[in-house]
Amino acid sequence: MTNGATVSLVDDQILANQIIPGIKTLRDHLDCPLHEALKVFVARYEVLRAERPEDFACGHEEYWTGFYS
Repeated sequence: MTNGATVSLVDDQILANQIIPGIKTLRDHLDCPLHEALKVFVARYEVLRAERPEDFACGHEEYWTGFYS
């Protein structure tokens, strides 16, 4: 998987509120520990939330409901 394909896949997973699959994708691609993949996921989430808020189906609070790290 290329970098561009990974970013696109993770972006799609973030926008679809697929937190765990998105973190797993990053962990597999970056070959990093879980906590590092979570940091990258959250950073990308924040970029997308700022740049493409209309692409999210729910608000920030609802997005993270039920996810505990």
